[in-house]
Amino acid sequence: MGMPRKSSRQIRKYTLTYKSRPHGRSRRPARTIITRSLVTSSPGGFFQRLPSELFDMILDKLSVPEISVFSMASREITTYVVDYISTQAWMNKMIVHNFHHTSSLEHTATVAQYRNLGLLFKRCTLLLPTKERLKYIYSRFSMIPCFMLEQCVVPDCIGFSCHGVFLQTLIAGWDQLECYRVFNFMCATTNLLQKIQTVVTAQPGRRWYQELQLRLFCRLVLLDPCLHQPDCHFWLTQILKPWPIVSQAHLLIILYGPLQPKGTLCWQDLEERGLPHTALWDLAKAILLLYGKQEVRDWTTKSMLAILQELTVIPRPWHGDNVARLLVLCGSKLCYTILASMALNGKLLDVSRLIVYMTLVCEKDGYHMSWVVKLVQEISKAFNTGPEKFFFIQQVEKMFSDITREFFEFSLTGNLEDREGFQNLCILLDSSARFHTEFLQMFLKQQ
Repeated sequence: MGMPRKSSRQIRKYTLTYKSRPHGRSRRPARTIITRSLVTSSPGGFFQRLPSELFDMILDKLSVPEISVFSMASREITTYVVDYISTQAWMNKMIVHNFHHTSSLEHTATVAQYRNLGLLFKRCTLLLPTKERLKYIYSRFSMIPCFMLEQCVVPDCIGFSCHGVFLQTLIAGWDQLECYRVFNFMCATTNLLQKIQTVVTAQPGRRWYQELQLRLFCRLVLLDPCLHQPDCHFWLTQILKPWPIVSQAHLLIILYGPLQPKGTLCWQDLEERGLPHTALWDLAKAILLLYGKQEVRDWTTKSMLAILQELTVIPRPWHGDNVARLLVLCGSKLCYTILASMALNGKLLDVSRLIVYMTLVCEKDGYHMSWVVKLVQEISKAFNTGPEKFFFIQQVEKMFSDITREFFEFSLTGNLEDREGFQNLCILLDSSARFHTEFLQMFLKQQ
């Protein structure tokens, strides 16, 4: 389709003519100088004079990045480019539908293509309202099965990754109100909230495929492509906010919890055995994202404690190593806030048990024991009187004794070929010795 022509204004031309001269002198031909107004006075410039077929041929020779730059030349050019990229022929040519690559080069090229497509559609729809932009764009892309939840069963499909790169390029620089509209639009397009409800109301692990699909979609499309923490914080809070505390905790594990080699969530391992710190690092980073920075914190300490308490009993109470390791990974500030609040609320036994397991984790993972000693010192300052502080230290020492006895009994009842129980007992004894050494050293320095 050709571009609609508008009545052009009269273009001024400056014609240089020469007066008649005496016969015998040579006459120079008339010369026309075309000014800049000739180019800018008509809406389409020189391109308006081209037949639509020739204009299409020019666009056919351009790459996606080149078309996106060209679309910003004028409003009329933008309109023409939008018509051009809306044709089925162009979409079949430029919009990649194969997301099941075997080589890393093909993977990289496809992701780069969708980044360029995001920039193209961002520029072409610049003048449209947000809802109209999204409606127009996703009328083209929502038909791709690999972009949608539970539509592709091929392992290692990169559809969600391409979708995430496309979306984050499209909305880069949008204000928060526009991003709210994007989230609501995505929920309506993908039935995201209904799918979340399905998995968080089921027993953990019962709907493992839906759990994995939800994790991949939220992480690869909405969360991981974000370049800045405030953006990631925004999307994570939007995903969590509609749900009660128990469901938020469940959802955090689905999104950031440890995975087995086959890709399913380690629900059973969380309660049965200690996991390495790498398995819990993503979950710790998500908690820090939500609560770690004052300027982006939306929830109170009370709600933070509630989520963590629910988190560490899903599906059943976690192994002590895993609870302590998660707190250690969350850092000093958050760890102190949690333990001090628990201590002031009368949960000294729970606090003491966590402190003992923290010493065990520090010994296993190579952290300096002075970190735990300083943490105990800071928690003791939360108490007002000397007897309260002494009672707190007394509970910690008693817990060292109780857990040592538990480990010893477990090592006696275990299989002789399974030396894990005995090894844990030895590590606990070493960690206790290091803790008390650091504790006494701190005391002697204060003398």
